[in-house]
Amino acid sequence: MNTGLKITAFAAAVAATFGTAYGVGKGVDPVTSQKKPASEHGGHGGEEEAAGAGAGEKQGGGHAATVPGGLQISERGYTLGLKTTRIDAEKREQLRFTIVRDGTGKDGTGKNVTGKNVTAYQKEHDKELHLIVASRDLTTYRHLHPTRATDGTWSTPVELPEAGGYRIFADFKPAGVKEGLTLGADLAVAGKYDPAGLPAHNAKASVDGYEVSLKGELKPGKSAGLTLSVSKNGKPVTDLQPYLGAYGHLVALRSGDLAYLHVHPTGEPGDGRTEPGPGVSFQATAPSAGAYRLFLDFKHEGEVRTAAFTVHAGGSAGGADAGAESGDSGHAH
Repeated sequence: MNTGLKITAFAAAVAATFGTAYGVGKGVDPVTSQKKPASEHGGHGGEEEAAGAGAGEKQGGGHAATVPGGLQISERGYTLGLKTTRIDAEKREQLRFTIVRDGTGKDGTGKNVTGKNVTAYQKEHDKELHLIVASRDLTTYRHLHPTRATDGTWSTPVELPEAGGYRIFADFKPAGVKEGLTLGADLAVAGKYDPAGLPAHNAKASVDGYEVSLKGELKPGKSAGLTLSVSKNGKPVTDLQPYLGAYGHLVALRSGDLAYLHVHPTGEPGDGRTEPGPGVSFQATAPSAGAYRLFLDFKHEGEVRTAAFTVHAGGSAGGADAGAESGDSGHAH
């Protein structure tokens, strides 16, 4: 995974019409927000579409913008092969997929692997592969760590509570490759579909008695600092535990196209300068103006919890809601 916000370009929208029912549920690092009618957030619609449209356009200086992460199913000779493309809501099922080397090349051992499942990976942040599942309305989020069979097939159980379209993100680094990849594919969840609007702009979130506050703003095309501070019962938490090699793990998804931004803190446990809370700092660059959903994973007292935020790059769209606390912004494992 990258330490800066790395984003990639998204493939086709979720296959199926709204007349078909879908669904989503419980998993690792679960987040499920209370749904609100889309009309309550109608003011964000144009902004979100503009954010998606800007992904492939040229930005300052005439240089083509880097394609955001997670929007392509294939990149640099690797393809995400999603074996499970449809599951039922509120039902625990196995999600299976492969990473296929479809370009010409060899793996980290020098063997020709063209057209074969990738079986050799470099560990990043304690794992060979990180799997993110997010609903297209950005109200449900899961951070999963699947297991790999010897033939290269990955699998993990997942239960999604509500119907709808979802995006699967595989974040990994094959052996012998200098830079990691984030590939994406669509998942349909069957059930009664009740679309929701983007959760309101918030700079504070509550989860299981913890309060997490966000300081800093995303800036389009510019690196900006974000600090997320954790407290419990009004007291700062100063003994956060390492999780995936850091004191916090941040994923950001752009509303409208779900472009994937993956970030890690500016420091790490044991480096002699990074404290175990209450603040966890990140450097992030938004690829465009628009609305983003941030998901912070942090570990304390043996449990990993997730706090969720809605932010806007290029100016707040939250108005009076900015800084308001979200009472259903995250959950524990």
